[in-house]
Amino acid sequence: MIHTVAETGSTNADLIARLRAGERVPEGAWLVADRQVAGRGRQGRTWFDGTGNFMGSTVVHAHASDPAAHTLALVTGLAVYEAVQPYCPNPAALMLKWPNDVLLGDAKLCGILLEREGDTVVIGIGVNLAAAPDLPDRETIALSSGGPAPDRDAFATSLASSLATELERWRTYGLEPIIRRWQAVGTPIGTPLSVHEPDGATISGQFAGLDSEGSMQLRLADGSVRAIHAGDVMLA
Repeated sequence: MIHTVAETGSTNADLIARLRAGERVPEGAWLVADRQVAGRGRQGRTWFDGTGNFMGSTVVHAHASDPAAHTLALVTGLAVYEAVQPYCPNPAALMLKWPNDVLLGDAKLCGILLEREGDTVVIGIGVNLAAAPDLPDRETIALSSGGPAPDRDAFATSLASSLATELERWRTYGLEPIIRRWQAVGTPIGTPLSVHEPDGATISGQFAGLDSEGSMQLRLADGSVRAIHAGDVMLA
């Protein structure tokens, strides 16, 4: 159930508008755009609109028996990681960075934006298949850097299947296996990081894994460990 449009403002905003209008958008339905003229990223950033890249959104309806909705960031990261692997010239260089990034080496390959609308989580995903933005604060990369860019529609099909599989695992087996798998392909323990917190503060430390709720653990210079529940995480 992948619907493609030539141009829109934001696929996330479109799905949120449909939900607010009372439409029941089913899980497994995707809205994918060739162009996004008002795409949004985390922390209010503009979402890069690169021709040939993947830009799309889908929904997850929260059930009472589900793990916490915020952990869908981990689920989605794993789904993108699995979908990207077959197209990656160097799969060993792929890495997840908490909470919502997929890196190739030290460069950002993918971004994920989760937005809550009632009991529904709208998941927006952008993957640099053909082109990467030039950003002042971080290195970026596209899959085309190592060979031909993947076909956008073929990638969309792979990603939809991968996310459906990860959601089934999340609901069936709970959060613990998700955290274990995420840590196996995520930022190595001990990696120096800086965290820009929502209140504007910046703290630095070393990555110390995820806690049982999916929050990031940051080991500070004094040896204490602080749980990070939200923030912009950068490799130091």
